[in-house]
Amino acid sequence: MSETHKIAVIGGGSWATAIVKMLCNNAKEVHWWVRSQAVVDHINKYKHNPNYLTSVEFETSKLVLSPDLKSVISKADILIMAVPSAFLKEALKELTDVDFKNKKVFSAIKGIVPEHNLIVGEFFNTQYNIPFDDIGVITGPCHAEEVAMEKLSYLTIASQNTASAMYVASQLNCRYIKTTVSDDIFGTEFSAVLKNVFAIASGICHGLGYGDNFQAVLISNAIQEIKAFVDVVHPIDRDIKSSAYLGDLLVTAYSQFSRNRMFGNMIGKGYSVRYAQLEMNMVAEGYYGVKCIYEINKKYKVNMPITDAVYNIVYEKISPAIEMKLLTDKLS
Repeated sequence: MSETHKIAVIGGGSWATAIVKMLCNNAKEVHWWVRSQAVVDHINKYKHNPNYLTSVEFETSKLVLSPDLKSVISKADILIMAVPSAFLKEALKELTDVDFKNKKVFSAIKGIVPEHNLIVGEFFNTQYNIPFDDIGVITGPCHAEEVAMEKLSYLTIASQNTASAMYVASQLNCRYIKTTVSDDIFGTEFSAVLKNVFAIASGICHGLGYGDNFQAVLISNAIQEIKAFVDVVHPIDRDIKSSAYLGDLLVTAYSQFSRNRMFGNMIGKGYSVRYAQLEMNMVAEGYYGVKCIYEINKKYKVNMPITDAVYNIVYEKISPAIEMKLLTDKLS
């Protein structure tokens, strides 16, 4: 791909902010859609996002900020989507197929669009007729907070179009970010959804007082659950032990920065789902993801005891202590 391609980041949260920070190391110009004009004005004046990763200082001469989504998209060839999956459809409601014509869309969302039970790539394909060759996925293991601190992190950029994946990888690669490419857009995206579900399970168990020994058993079973599901949904040859799958699961299940683990920990300690959501002031993608995976799996019927346990706790309001005790007898 030509080095003159322009990239736009869609979203104003912590991951979007981290992606913009990475891009600014390489790109001369980064287009950035943020919903609020007040936030746009603040970033332009004070050089940082007032709401997320406030320690990150931007060279604002490289940023083209706007709350006008249609305008931002029109100016870019490559769109990196970083809006929480639950709000994606609402954010794009004024757009049509025409707005996305000849655009390449990379999802950094790590969630499923709830109204459609579709991973983000499938959503753009079915709703906006974007060919799968023009769709990609950006996945970890990588936390926004560590990007802000410039701690060495790794990203996997997946696309069926190798040239597109390599170009986006080159734009994100920098002193503290190493990138690899993959062609597994379905497996990496479903795995990114599931690891959030398992991070909730990890947090619930921590909140209930389970120790490191059990956590190791839980997560080793979780990666098997990921493999079983993605191999049925999209059967190709993949190494589930690579960082895009196992690495992303590990960092999300164990890290202090994992919002899904934090969400689960609060539930394990007795918080209601609603109160935990309000207290966090951040979106735990696994909350929406577990319901979608549960619904999707009615078709595939993969044995997914951890996913089922999280669904029962979060949506069926089963006691976390009871549900996790039942789960212990299903793990090995």
